[in-house]
Amino acid sequence: MEFDVLSIVQMIGGLALFIYGMTTMGKGLERAAGSKLEKTLEKMTGNVFTALIMGMVVTMVIQSSSATTVMVVGFVNAGIMTLKQSVGVILGANIGTTVTAQILRLSGGDGSGNLFMDLLKPKNLAYIIVLVGVIIMMLAKKRRTRDIADIFTGFGILFIGMAVMEGAVAPLADLPQFADLFAAISNPVLGVVVGAGVTAIIQSSSASVGILQALSTTGAITYSAAIPIILGQNIGTCITAFLSSLGGSKNARRTAMVHFYFNLIGSIAFLVAIYAVQYAVGFSFWENPIDKGGIANFHTLFNVTCTLLFLPFTGLLVKLARWSVPTGETQEDPLAKLEPRFLTTPALALDQAQRCIADMGEAAKSNFHLAIDPMFGGSAASEEIFREHEAFLDRAEVEIGRYLTTMHNVRSVDQRRQSAEMMHSLSDFEKIGDYAQNIFDRADEFRQAGLSFSATAMNELHAMTDAVSEVLDMTVEAYVTQSVSLARSVEPLEEVVDTMKEQLKSRHIERLGEGGCTMQTGIHFLDIVHDLEKISDHCSNIAIYTIQLVEGAEEFDTHAYAKAEFKSGPQFESKLKFYQNKYLSRLNDAAQA
Repeated sequence: MEFDVLSIVQMIGGLALFIYGMTTMGKGLERAAGSKLEKTLEKMTGNVFTALIMGMVVTMVIQSSSATTVMVVGFVNAGIMTLKQSVGVILGANIGTTVTAQILRLSGGDGSGNLFMDLLKPKNLAYIIVLVGVIIMMLAKKRRTRDIADIFTGFGILFIGMAVMEGAVAPLADLPQFADLFAAISNPVLGVVVGAGVTAIIQSSSASVGILQALSTTGAITYSAAIPIILGQNIGTCITAFLSSLGGSKNARRTAMVHFYFNLIGSIAFLVAIYAVQYAVGFSFWENPIDKGGIANFHTLFNVTCTLLFLPFTGLLVKLARWSVPTGETQEDPLAKLEPRFLTTPALALDQAQRCIADMGEAAKSNFHLAIDPMFGGSAASEEIFREHEAFLDRAEVEIGRYLTTMHNVRSVDQRRQSAEMMHSLSDFEKIGDYAQNIFDRADEFRQAGLSFSATAMNELHAMTDAVSEVLDMTVEAYVTQSVSLARSVEPLEEVVDTMKEQLKSRHIERLGEGGCTMQTGIHFLDIVHDLEKISDHCSNIAIYTIQLVEGAEEFDTHAYAKAEFKSGPQFESKLKFYQNKYLSRLNDAAQA
């Protein structure tokens, strides 16, 4: 047999089958586990030991430390996991990834001559497993059943790809140049570079180790050549996390650096220790051929040992990561919570969208106060901060809306309802910001023109702004906490704001007729009153959406719901009287002053 172009094609094809099988099996396992996998990973990171176990288990399930690390980068970028919590998961992921190599070692061995025993060998059993997977896929009617079919077919194709690679490289055993090549790679630095380079290109340490295991069947690879390559493979796998963190928050980039430092420092320490012992004492097996089991065992030994060594020094990894990605003056983007990686897991994606909409509520509330506080003797408003908040509200409406509409997978009824509520609420929060901008601009024009309201008008306006401020505070808190009782307090106060608007309009028209106010100031007054009432209206909408979501309404109809449910009952009447006494009495006092 000769190693020719056809062998190269077979080698590449086998690698493609291997990667496809590994990816298909991993995705099938991940989907079968459902959103609970990510949810559990998110919650079980209270200390480094539970985080380590979760990182290990998740990686064993999805068969990819890179995928786990990318998931963790996403959690950190979204702000639902701290940098310190991520360290344990990353350490565990490096142990979990060794399972693939240990599985692949099972495909070795020559035929026993017994048909039944030969069929049980993974490289032969793989074809039966693929057949079972295809049959399940053809008969499957449910998504979960198709996921199980993917697990079977992916597992089988993984071993078929491995067998194809082994067959393609078999002729290399007779080539002296091949043996010379790996003799040269026995140079530790060159071996590390080769291992890191190959793994960085294919972005999978499991696939890279699989290639090395396939090449080891030629008998030309010694322990001295394989060990530096394996160490380099652990460094090269960091490229996926690096690419994943690009464009993310500082902590996301720091998480990628934690992964990098773990593998880099561990590889250097291992390399120094091994070559020091080899130089001082010498290993009897150093120039012996390494097999697939030896590669799997060393891969496991490295990752388990490094994890145990780093456990007491997780704080050092965090410090190194923070030193590598220092804190700058620029603020993190609140919309970084909208992690694209979560789109395949609606529960996580919806949680993040909810947090961003809550940020919109806080921004709208802040702008409201920036607009009205200077009118009543407060400190001068910062136009720069106001414009930043307004720009955020405009951008958030678009980006959150796009995020919700591009969510993958069939969502449950509750998730569809939650998504619909969010689409309504983010629009209302953005409109509250628009009306706050109207007030800000009108108040600014009013001051620049040197105009002023009468003392009575100022007292009336102050009473209304206080009422709207309270209704806005309640709305934002009810939305953030999903509190029905607090949301039900919004509508009675909104009714009082409507009454205040009508009374202020009537009183101001009377003042215009009596000459107590000019037309120019009157227009500004009525415009501000109108904007305040509109802010209150949108607060009412958000409160109703919140109640409907928590109580499980199938459709969101604010007007019908308000008439049927919101404006009735003893609780509504009690709250209405309370707010009438609190704010309408202030209007009467202003008129008599």
